[in-house]
Amino acid sequence: MTERTFTAPDISCGHCTRTIERELGELEGVRHVQADVDSKAVTVQWVAPADWPTIAALLEEIGYPPAR
Repeated sequence: MTERTFTAPDISCGHCTRTIERELGELEGVRHVQADVDSKAVTVQWVAPADWPTIAALLEEIGYPPAR
């Protein structure tokens, strides 16, 4: 299993964190998602067929791109 923690600077409220958790959680292979409004941190755990480019693209699509 792969795990990555990153900052999503556009997180501003609980709705943001729930959206991220719901949307990423629907990707095949994503096992766990936890987003925190205070730190703007998101932790994602996944296995194949999910991969980081797919996860990052979805975050971009839903308006919460990871910090570069």
